[in-house]
Amino acid sequence: RLLEPVAPYKARSVYALTADLKCQIVDGQPPDGLSVMQLKNEVQLKQYRVPAYVNQLIKSLKQPHHSDSRRTLLESPLSWENYTEKFQLLLYLEESQMNLDIKRYNIPNEDSKFAVLKRDKNKKLLVLEVPGVSENRPSVLRGDSLLVQPQGEKEVKYRGYVHSVNLDSVKLGFASELLDRYTTGKDLSIIEGIKFNVEFTINRLTIRLQHRAAEFATLCGLRSVLFPDETPSHLKPELPHLKLFDQQLERNPEQYQAVQQIVAGSSRPAPYLIFGPPGKTVTVVEAIKQIEKTQASCHILACAPSNSAADLLCSKIRDHVDECMVYRMYASSRDPKLVPAHLKGCSNLVGESYVYPAKEKLMEYKIIVTTLLSAGRLVSGNIPSGHFTHVFVDEAGHAVETECVVPLAGLLDAESGQLVLAGDPKQLGPILRSPFSLKYGMGVSLLERLMTTSSLYQKNEGVYNNCFVTKLLRNYRSHPAILKIPNELFYDGELQACADEYARNFYRWWQYLPKQDLPLIFHGVAGVPLTGYTPSFFNVAEVEVLMDYVRKLLQSGRKKGLATIGPKDIGIIAPYRKQVQKIRKALEQVGKEFTFTDMNALKVGSVEEFQGQERRVIMVSTVRSSSKYMDYDKKFSLGFVKNEKRFNVAVTRAKALLIVVGNPIVLNTDDTWKRFIQYCKDEGGCTGLVQPEKDDYEVVLRLSALYISIEGHDKTYEKVVEMHESVVQQQLDPEWRNDL
Repeated sequence: RLLEPVAPYKARSVYALTADLKCQIVDGQPPDGLSVMQLKNEVQLKQYRVPAYVNQLIKSLKQPHHSDSRRTLLESPLSWENYTEKFQLLLYLEESQMNLDIKRYNIPNEDSKFAVLKRDKNKKLLVLEVPGVSENRPSVLRGDSLLVQPQGEKEVKYRGYVHSVNLDSVKLGFASELLDRYTTGKDLSIIEGIKFNVEFTINRLTIRLQHRAAEFATLCGLRSVLFPDETPSHLKPELPHLKLFDQQLERNPEQYQAVQQIVAGSSRPAPYLIFGPPGKTVTVVEAIKQIEKTQASCHILACAPSNSAADLLCSKIRDHVDECMVYRMYASSRDPKLVPAHLKGCSNLVGESYVYPAKEKLMEYKIIVTTLLSAGRLVSGNIPSGHFTHVFVDEAGHAVETECVVPLAGLLDAESGQLVLAGDPKQLGPILRSPFSLKYGMGVSLLERLMTTSSLYQKNEGVYNNCFVTKLLRNYRSHPAILKIPNELFYDGELQACADEYARNFYRWWQYLPKQDLPLIFHGVAGVPLTGYTPSFFNVAEVEVLMDYVRKLLQSGRKKGLATIGPKDIGIIAPYRKQVQKIRKALEQVGKEFTFTDMNALKVGSVEEFQGQERRVIMVSTVRSSSKYMDYDKKFSLGFVKNEKRFNVAVTRAKALLIVVGNPIVLNTDDTWKRFIQYCKDEGGCTGLVQPEKDDYEVVLRLSALYISIEGHDKTYEKVVEMHESVVQQQLDPEWRNDL
């Protein structure tokens, strides 16, 4: 009963989505000493405000037969001639949707009718509770600002600057007018009796950096990098014989030859691409180390979309490179507590502030590691084009193209420089909020665009040209049974299961397997997808099945002679945010049963949150039990059905056991899932609901409807479509990316 919808879905309050009235804004107190700027901003970063015509454009794009020059531009294939104009228009569309989506978190909202500000120990700060801030829902960084307004007052708003972010609260610096106005001598812990409205805003710096990158790409002549010549005329260079730092790579011919080709500069001026299963990052790191070792004049910029991925890169690079030659440059908004202790010594974090050295000092480092967007600070600092001989981008498939271009435009010399992209175009790209930016191509990463449009990166007579691209073939993560279907569907059956025998066979003989020696389960369930206060779907029947498996796994781990397993070894993937919430709620009860203190270590999240991660056991909840909204999911890139990339990521996270819970009838309408379920059935891995006849299924649905009513379902979706916030925001509630 805890998991049932608390009420039928109703549309969000109008307040959170209405335009603001003009009023006075009293500026607050920003945090002191966020950064020390020795690096001068010599290159302008313009504002790139969304033009007034964009709102009208969005309205016209909703009309299928309306045509104008901007729509024609959006519908045209990306080319060198329209590169800047098209990407800037896409960025305007995306920012417009971001400005609407961020309003979801405004207060009042569906969870809170008002906000209360409390006094901090530091009397100059006030504390605001923001549930979800620890998960970047919304993203709030040091130095960001938000607006508060006493309820009932319309003339004034107070801007508060974020001084620190805690688990579910932020500490804000306001003007003395607010600090002094509402405190009483009796109680300094709370601003007594005052109820506030709160408005969140997006950080525009990320968008502005991408606008400049799109503009500079053409100004700096990156044509040979972004649209490489299809018929290269240069001869293949002689490949160097290398003694690798990571000797395991010497036993992997694909990784070894990728490092050789990169060191030799075989693809220059075209980018070099590395794609395939796990192993891309260690290949990139080895190539960086070899270049630093063998090319005295090199300067390397190593980037990734996220701070966590950039930290991983830097950690691995430092293993064999003189620490004084490696520099990890963070954005001033990065919480110092999140900087790994072992990287502080080679980073720009000094105490609690970030120091940005002068240009001349930065140019002394052999290797600089940043996020893609933080590389924009090097552009602003006017590091000369061509100073960096090599630019590496790891996890390149996760970034929109304009992000990938930030460390290129203004820094990389198109003819003499070398760009290396590593990622997997068969897995999920970046999350976009605007349906129009998604529809017109912004969701395609630079890596994927090159692989799908340039013959340099496509097979010729069944093989890739190793001078330009390497496909890694050895998978060191998953049991062969888990790998089989994604391998056949997405990797031409070329992947080789090379995971450690002991690790991959943990559950080979688990007593609850439908078939022993097959650590793969498809559990058929005919639950009903529901909605509660929000339009996001959940499925109670699937949650119950998942909890049964969690209990069995944790019980097994306590039996003598069996492999131990804890919450940290299990991951549960669900496509909709409401299902994630229901699963987390159910896990709280399971944790009480087992008296686990680390139940929060059992990660539950969307496919996007699991990309790049792995667990010994992965469970997947597919949620959908009706084909009614499958086209809707496909249109907005939601759910698992009709989305090959989301399927691929979900089923390839598991090392030793994969459990998929879902409705076989609905899933069988999708060719990818049909193939997977048929494999499970052929091999004996199916349990639960076996696909019934059509008439039987209708009975199942009617019986399920008695279990929980889903009143007004069609009307619910009419409201969803009419709402201003994006479908992606409603269904997924994705993290707000904050990796500057």
